[in-house]
Amino acid sequence: MKDVMKIIFGNSLIGSSYACLVVPHEIINGGVTSLALILNAISGAGITKLANIITFLLLLICLIFLGRDYFFKSILSSICYLFFFNFFYSLQFSTNLNQVSSIILASVLIALGYYFCISANATTVGVDVIAIILHHRNKKIDIAIAIRCLNYIVLLFGFSLFGWISIIKGVIFTFIYSLLLKKLLNRNQVVILDKDRVVKN
Repeated sequence: MKDVMKIIFGNSLIGSSYACLVVPHEIINGGVTSLALILNAISGAGITKLANIITFLLLLICLIFLGRDYFFKSILSSICYLFFFNFFYSLQFSTNLNQVSSIILASVLIALGYYFCISANATTVGVDVIAIILHHRNKKIDIAIAIRCLNYIVLLFGFSLFGWISIIKGVIFTFIYSLLLKKLLNRNQVVILDKDRVVKN
């Protein structure tokens, strides 16, 4: 139940951030939607259709490589995100913040959202699926850094589509939230190790 609450709360932060800050200020982050935009420019298959296909493939990969627990929690995470994003987007809420303030606030909220989901052994059904799999295969691979690198790769491929201004905003946004996420996950790991030592003693 604790994990479920963390997933719901985490996605409320992510969904509201994307609806009220990221989308209105056209901040590209190199995630599933960005990848769908790139593939649509190549194939013309449709952004929504491609986003759904990518999401389905990521869920399938999650099931194969991370197991049923991650899979079912990730489905819940995906449903929660869609609910909160659509709810907050329908409100047409405007923050009246400038670009810099929006990027910083969105970075903080999304880093927290990712942290709550990942610490509950769930994914947001984005590039974090790949990052978590890589971390499970090799503990030396940092989840937050892997997410940053994967987002940068998507942004690089989308340079001609998004333009350099959007790419710069995306690079800054991705760097800040992945840096904050790294600190949160490292802190969580220290807390877990401390608890284990207490139990053993």
